[in-house]
Amino acid sequence: MKRLMMLALLGLFSVGTLSGCNTVAGAGKDVQKAGEKVEDKAKDCSDGKC
Repeated sequence: MKRLMMLALLGLFSVGTLSGCNTVAGAGKDVQKAGEKVEDKAKDCSDGKC
């Protein structure tokens, strides 16, 4: 019984960890896209006409 509980907890922890990796990767892509937009706007405004 104790072994079954440990395996169940390990399984839940593994699923949570794997889904967390996907979430963090998605957030990283969103932040990267936002940074690219800021860089593009900075290039457009480099002549002082924005």
